[in-house]
Amino acid sequence: MTIENKAEVEAIAHGIRRRVLEHTVLNNGGYLSQACSAAEILASLYGGLAKITPLEKPLDPRPFLGVPSETFKSYVTGAEFHGRQGPELDRIFMSPAHYALVIYAALIETKRLSESSLEKFNKDGSTVEMIGAEHSPGFETTTGSLAQALSQASGVAMARKFKKETGNVWVFMSDGEFQEGQTWEALAASSYHKLDNLKVIVDVNKNQCDGPMESVMSIEPLKQRVESFGWDVSVVDGNSIDEIFAAGTAKTDKPKIILCYTDPIRDIPILQERAPTLHYVRFSSPAEREKYKEFLEAWV
Repeated sequence: MTIENKAEVEAIAHGIRRRVLEHTVLNNGGYLSQACSAAEILASLYGGLAKITPLEKPLDPRPFLGVPSETFKSYVTGAEFHGRQGPELDRIFMSPAHYALVIYAALIETKRLSESSLEKFNKDGSTVEMIGAEHSPGFETTTGSLAQALSQASGVAMARKFKKETGNVWVFMSDGEFQEGQTWEALAASSYHKLDNLKVIVDVNKNQCDGPMESVMSIEPLKQRVESFGWDVSVVDGNSIDEIFAAGTAKTDKPKIILCYTDPIRDIPILQERAPTLHYVRFSSPAEREKYKEFLEAWV
């Protein structure tokens, strides 16, 4: 896989940021810094890095009918927005469920989710949840508490190896998940079982809900720590599509992790005024909200 049209991937990333900013201004809240940091990562995944099929037309989100259980087995997961599943196709697991708005924006920009879907965001009876679950667009499993998706995806990757399927399993993660023990258990198991069909891409934006990562619990040196678990590790500029694709398409006989060091105020510099608290934007006053509205209106 290579970048067939870099301009299109760049346009997807720009659209993700703009759409999340628009939603944040309209609703007085949103995970805006995550859109700034992860736009190129998600644009690359959906723009050709992950081998998934296109849809004939964008899908409308299904209504919420219940969670999987012994008595309710007819649920449909959000993986339907990734198109047809097949042994030669990739699977994508979204780990940080609080990135849901950013993921929905990516699905809209890539014509997988209908534009009107955000009108149902965080509404009763809707699957377009603020914190994504297995029924939410783009999500195949419930991944929280934080850091469960890597374990889930590792199991899927192992099953695909047993079945001799050629498709890869991609996992999108946030750096805060490396403060969780389950992540390191999954890294150890995946390496032990030689899951070279497992590809992990991480938004290392150095922020979490309690503040900067360094002020809570440092995870560095992350590259060396993950390598010590037997993984092939690439460190890239996570806002560079070229670097993401180069790392994501490199051949390896180990499970692969791409550490994307990103900028949580990328293209929206006024966010710097809220530093170091960037995890979630809730405007402190009508004046601040108006400032962001004016920035949006002036943004080309």
